[in-house]
Amino acid sequence: MSKNEISKGILHSLLVVTGVLLAIFLVYEIKVLVGYILIAGIISLIGRPIIIFLNNKLKLKNTSATVITMLLFLTIIVGIISLFIPLVIEQGKNLSLLDIDSFQENIKFLYVEMSNYLDRFNIDLNNTIFNLDWLSNMDFGFVPEILNSLGKTLGNLTIGILSIMFISFFLLKDAMILERTLYVLIPKKSSKKFSKSFNSIKFLLSRYFAGLILQIFILFIIYTIILLILGIPNAFVIAFLCSLLNLIPFIGPVVGGILMILLTMSSQIGADFSSVILPKAIYVSIGFIIGQLIDNFFSQPLIFSNSVKSHPLEIFIIIIMGGLLFGPLGMIAAIPAYTSIKVIAKEFFSENRIVKELTKNL
Repeated sequence: MSKNEISKGILHSLLVVTGVLLAIFLVYEIKVLVGYILIAGIISLIGRPIIIFLNNKLKLKNTSATVITMLLFLTIIVGIISLFIPLVIEQGKNLSLLDIDSFQENIKFLYVEMSNYLDRFNIDLNNTIFNLDWLSNMDFGFVPEILNSLGKTLGNLTIGILSIMFISFFLLKDAMILERTLYVLIPKKSSKKFSKSFNSIKFLLSRYFAGLILQIFILFIIYTIILLILGIPNAFVIAFLCSLLNLIPFIGPVVGGILMILLTMSSQIGADFSSVILPKAIYVSIGFIIGQLIDNFFSQPLIFSNSVKSHPLEIFIIIIMGGLLFGPLGMIAAIPAYTSIKVIAKEFFSENRIVKELTKNL
C-alpha cells in the first residue's frame, strides 16, 4: 500500500470521525427539538392504526383522517390537562395565603400519630431502618418557590405540546416523510431491505405503544374506582399520575404506590390515625396491589407477546441494561429500541445464528 493511499485512508477516517462528532454536537444543541420529533414519532405510531381504520373502513381521505385523529389526540390532552389546571389555579390564588408553618405542623402531626400507633406494637419509628425523624423536622419553606415555578413550566409545556402536535400532524398526514428523509442516508443497494425493516418497525411499535395506552387506561380505571370508593380527594389526578408512572419499568410502580399512599394519608390530616388514616392507607395499598397484579399477569404479557414478540427474560435484561446505561429514560426506551434493532438485524444479518435465534418469532 502506497503512502498516498495511507494518507487518503487517514484523511477519510478523520473526516468520518469529525462528521460523527459534529452530528453528536448538533443533536445535543437541538436536543429539545429532537425530543419533540421523537415524541411526535411515537404519537404518529399510535395514531397510525386510527388512520388506517378511517381510510379503509370509513373511506376517508388521508387529510380528513389525519385531522380527525389529531382532534382525538387534542381532546385527550385537553382532558388530561383539565384535571390539573383547576388545582394549579386554586393553588395560585391561595399562594399568598399559604401557611408554611401550618403545613409543617400537619406533617409533624402525621409523623407523631404514626409513631404513637407503632409504639403499641413496640416499634420505635425513630430507630427503624426507615428513620423518618428528618421528616418531622423538615423545613418546607421551599414549597412556595416550587409553586411559583408552575406558571413558567405551564408556559413551556404549552409551547412543547403545540410543537409536538404540529410535527405529529405532518408525520401522520405524510407517513412516508420520515422514511424518505432516512433514505438519503441509506445506500441504494440496501433501500429495499431498509424499507421492509422500517415498515416492520412501524407495525410492531404501533401495536406496542397502543398496548401501553391500554395498560395505563386499565390501571387508571382501577385506581380511580378504588380512590372514589374510599372518598379520596382529587382521585382522578392521583390515579392518572400513579398509572402514568407505571411506564417506568420496576421503579415506576414502586414510586406510584408510595405516592398514592402518601397522598391518601395527607388528604386525611386532622382525622384519627388508627381509625381513619391507617385503614384508608391499607385499603388503598390493597387496591394498588390488585391493579399491579392485573397489570403484571394480564396487561404486560398481552402487550409483549403480541407486539414486540420477545421472551420475558429478554425484556427484563434489556430494561435493566437500559436503566444502567441511561437511567429511567433508558428503561422506558429500552423495549422500542431493542425491537427496532432486532427487526433491522433480521433483515440485514439474517444468516447469523444468534440473530436467527433472537428473531425467530418476528
